[in-house]
Amino acid sequence: MPHLAAGYNLARWLTRNDHDAEDVVQEAYLRALRAFDRYRGGDPRSWLLTIVRNTCYTWLRQNRRSEPAPTGDSADDAWAEIPADPAGEPEAQFIRNADTRLLREALEQLPAEFREAFVLRELEGFSYKEIADIVDVPLGTVMSRLARARKQLQQSLLARMKDGA
Repeated sequence: MPHLAAGYNLARWLTRNDHDAEDVVQEAYLRALRAFDRYRGGDPRSWLLTIVRNTCYTWLRQNRRSEPAPTGDSADDAWAEIPADPAGEPEAQFIRNADTRLLREALEQLPAEFREAFVLRELEGFSYKEIADIVDVPLGTVMSRLARARKQLQQSLLARMKDGA
């Protein structure tokens, strides 16, 4: 199952729910399998994530529900790539966990199109051009969305840090 983790990660951030993301990715992979004969080459990861993205938005429209922010630590799986401190000091681990939770909460508050661009760029490592292809928008729109996402994240994190201090 190539690129399953990337597909799940994108679906997780768009649906904001682990179980819904699993359902969306399963449906997306079935769609990809059915459409494989129409695949004309190119980056298979981009092609698959385009299907995941489209499946996700179709699912969200059909279910017409507001996406609640996750509760508890179930969303921490998306942050599993963050390396742990080899020293493993409890104080450092506590601060890192608090920072990760703060960042995750700020990211959850971004509008969907900003969150999507940010996840594809910063968590999945796609180029601006690849994101433009996946999302089917001009390159300038991707650049604008990323700049706005970063600015909103910065403002949100600064506000949260002031409130917590």
